[in-house]
Amino acid sequence: MRELAVPGAWEFQLRPHHDDRGTFAECYSESVFAAAVGAPMPVALSAVSISRKGVIRGVHFVQTPPGQARYVTCVAGEILDFTVDLREGSRTFGRWDSVRLGPDHWRAVYLSPGLGHAFVALSEQASVLYLCSAPYAAERERTIHPLDPDLALPWPTGLEWTLSDRDRQAPTLEQARHRGLLPAHRDAGALG
Repeated sequence: MRELAVPGAWEFQLRPHHDDRGTFAECYSESVFAAAVGAPMPVALSAVSISRKGVIRGVHFVQTPPGQARYVTCVAGEILDFTVDLREGSRTFGRWDSVRLGPDHWRAVYLSPGLGHAFVALSEQASVLYLCSAPYAAERERTIHPLDPDLALPWPTGLEWTLSDRDRQAPTLEQARHRGLLPAHRDAGALG
């Protein structure tokens, strides 16, 4: 495991076991997670998204407090996953890091509350598994435009990008800041 360039975000290296039947991998281990982050992550929700090639999801986050910590891995296909620091007052505000996830890249990413999450599907189809520390609450869900030039996320070229209406109409980071939509660094707890 290693901490990403965005404090409060971690990359976990998964250890697949291959044999003549196929592959088995633990996606999440409470003891390994707690040793790295300092406490276990409460899991209130598990969800899966399936996206076709070129689909961009994000930059999504949950209003704090209480926020929502997320543990993300790609169980089929391949994605380029982004973590973005959206916590106003953070010394790394606006900074991002990326990790390739998928069965050829056996990894998972943990994001503390207040961090934004986005990804693009690189394979014909990609299945992403989420473990979340809080249940879904539509009224607390927020998004930043993933193509915001000030964020300058390095989306791969050569793909026909597909965004939801919600993401396409999302404010830029600066617009969200002016509207008071961003989480405060002091309100974003370590685990949610």
